[in-house]
Amino acid sequence: MSVVIESTLGSITVDLYLSKRPRACLNFLKLCKLKYYNYNLFHTISRGFIAQTGDPTGSRSGGESIFGIIDGPTKRFFEAENEPRIKHTRSGLISFVGGEGNMIGSQFFLTLGEDLTYLDEKHCVFGEVVEGFEVLEMINEVICDKDDRPYQDVRITHTVILDDLYPDPKGFRIRRRSPSPSAEKLAGGRIAHDEEIDEISGKTNHEVLEMQAEREAKARATILEMVGDIPDADIAPPENVLFVCKLNPVTTDDDLEIIFSRFGKIKSCEVIRDRKTGDSLQYAFIEFEEQKSCEDAFFKMANVLIDDRRIHVDFSQSVSKVRWTPNHSSQFSSFPSRFVGHHHYSHLN
Repeated sequence: MSVVIESTLGSITVDLYLSKRPRACLNFLKLCKLKYYNYNLFHTISRGFIAQTGDPTGSRSGGESIFGIIDGPTKRFFEAENEPRIKHTRSGLISFVGGEGNMIGSQFFLTLGEDLTYLDEKHCVFGEVVEGFEVLEMINEVICDKDDRPYQDVRITHTVILDDLYPDPKGFRIRRRSPSPSAEKLAGGRIAHDEEIDEISGKTNHEVLEMQAEREAKARATILEMVGDIPDADIAPPENVLFVCKLNPVTTDDDLEIIFSRFGKIKSCEVIRDRKTGDSLQYAFIEFEEQKSCEDAFFKMANVLIDDRRIHVDFSQSVSKVRWTPNHSSQFSSFPSRFVGHHHYSHLN
């Protein structure tokens, strides 16, 4: 049995563990059927850890089970099943947030990391993501404050039950359409998911220019990725490779090596050519043995005349390679590592 969780970042499909967690699954399905989760914020997103939602107030302390909705506040929470044990071992599990005495309500989280088994004793895994892992990764990358609250809204917009084998509990009233979001729900967020953000507000002219230069460099790298010079535009640039363009078609590798070798020892120098015709594409990569040599060449060779052409040199496009050969794999600089710190889970209350 599956449920599609539609969000402002895309849709995630979860399969539920009906035989292992029948009561938890019934709770989740009937809350979905009641459209209880519509407009709920992902109020807590902790990278590499969890993305938590299911509180209509967005305060982290609200929410109630389907039994509480039907029978009143005394049934707000109910005891979760804990046998057989299901561990929080990988990304993409869906789990109800447990409180005192192993009691659960409506709040749940999606795991965003591996080996989170220290959550096993308190929280109740009741399903797993089977489609939409790319959306899960987008959620994982959302920018949050120091309390793991996202700056820009990530919300559940709708839930779709693909199949429901459970009869409705006595007193359950089906909602035929999704209710309009209450002021309380909307007040829980900060920046609406579709709200335009003024990115230059409060920035100095220098900071704005730096931001523009970074985007231009990214755009150039993306173009090189599209034409096949690099496998990924996000590869970290090597600091000892110079990109040279606007070359005369007659300029050769040897010509450039002789001219640029006065700045230091060159490991490789290559004019990039059309793979079929062999014609120069009028740009080249020069790899120096030392970073300082590359920097010296950058400052001294801008707009220098070579074979009646004023060349252009740059660092930004040098993300394209460390060693590049037209018909062989390339050896690239390593991707920047992402530090994932130790997470507490006091907000899982």
